[in-house]
Amino acid sequence: MLSEQKILIPNTSAVSAAGTKSSHQRLWKTVVFRGLLPLAVIAVGGFISVWMIETGPQAKPHTRTRNATLVAVRAVDYSSQKTLISGMGTVAAACNVELKPQVSGEIISLNPNLVPGGHFQKGETLLKIDPTDYRLTLRERATDVAKAKSDLQLEQGNQLIAKKEYKLLGETVSDQERALMLRRPQLENLQATLEAARAKFDKAQVDLGRTEIKAPFNAVIQSREVNLGTRVSESLVLATLVDTDAYWVEVSVPVSQLRWIQIPQTTKDPGALVRIYNTAAWGDKVFREGRVIRLKSDLESQGRMARLLIQVEDPLSLQPGLDQPRMLIGSYVRVEIQGNAVASAAAIEREFIRNGNSIWVMTTQGNLAIRPVEISFRGVDRLMVTGGITSGEQLIITDIATPVAGMPLRTVDDTAGQTATREPAGQGGQS
Repeated sequence: MLSEQKILIPNTSAVSAAGTKSSHQRLWKTVVFRGLLPLAVIAVGGFISVWMIETGPQAKPHTRTRNATLVAVRAVDYSSQKTLISGMGTVAAACNVELKPQVSGEIISLNPNLVPGGHFQKGETLLKIDPTDYRLTLRERATDVAKAKSDLQLEQGNQLIAKKEYKLLGETVSDQERALMLRRPQLENLQATLEAARAKFDKAQVDLGRTEIKAPFNAVIQSREVNLGTRVSESLVLATLVDTDAYWVEVSVPVSQLRWIQIPQTTKDPGALVRIYNTAAWGDKVFREGRVIRLKSDLESQGRMARLLIQVEDPLSLQPGLDQPRMLIGSYVRVEIQGNAVASAAAIEREFIRNGNSIWVMTTQGNLAIRPVEISFRGVDRLMVTGGITSGEQLIITDIATPVAGMPLRTVDDTAGQTATREPAGQGGQS
């Protein structure tokens, strides 16, 4: 038998309400989890950050140690300083001549020393020309003089006779007639003839002496143009001689430095003292001394520099007892001219002058100071500074790779070796 069964039908509205409630709960939890939780984390983080900032250590200024640059210094001293002008020059002959004969004839004798480089004293015989013709001429002139003397003596006798005759005549005549009666024209003519004969005799005697050619001064032979047996005339050059008593050195210097050089205006005024160097021939420290004698009136055509003449006595060192290097004509030499002194200046080497006219000074605080200076004289090695630095200040004589005004410095006497400066923390690192 079939029992009666009840079929249960679910309430769809109730189920739908329950599902909606559950969905709202899940959505709320999701919103809370995804929205409020991050905000909470951020809030907690912000609170922690504020707390750490408020409770953390405060930045305070601290002492920063900066390394100082090691330099060498030298105290500056002002005093009277001598100037030294350097230049280059060429050795030249002070006096040279081309020797020519004053009479013609054949050379019959040559001095063995008459060769290039040979030395002669003044008046020493160089060569001889055949004197035969000149001796004969001298004898003829002597005969003419003797004849003129004889004629004059005869006329003087006639003068006595004429005077006696004029007195015996006792007539008054004119001056012209009296001169003729006393034979005055004849006397004057014979006196003139005698003087002419004597002049010719003297000329013949001089010509005979000129057959012997002598050195006109202390000389060295530069060249010889004749030989034994050469027939010479008055236009032919026998030899070229150079005076050995003095040589000249022609030196070029800047026009701006002439005011420091003592240049004589007359031969009695002493010129500036000069040292001449020829390193290649004499060595490094060997020199000859000379003096400035003149300033040439024109400038060099190329460099527009002034030219000085310097005289050196006994350039070949021929005087006994003197052991000095010999100077050769044409040599290129270096000279140092002692100029006028600067009354008060500091002598600073050229290498310590920075950028042309500045120097580095270490201040009393131990910092670098870069100063322009006044330079009154510029030499090859040293410059004369007359302003920009005072006596006793410390001149830096060490090169600094990157000099900056105010940078700290130290010397070998500074055992600490550092300069402390105050800077706020976080303003840079060590330099």
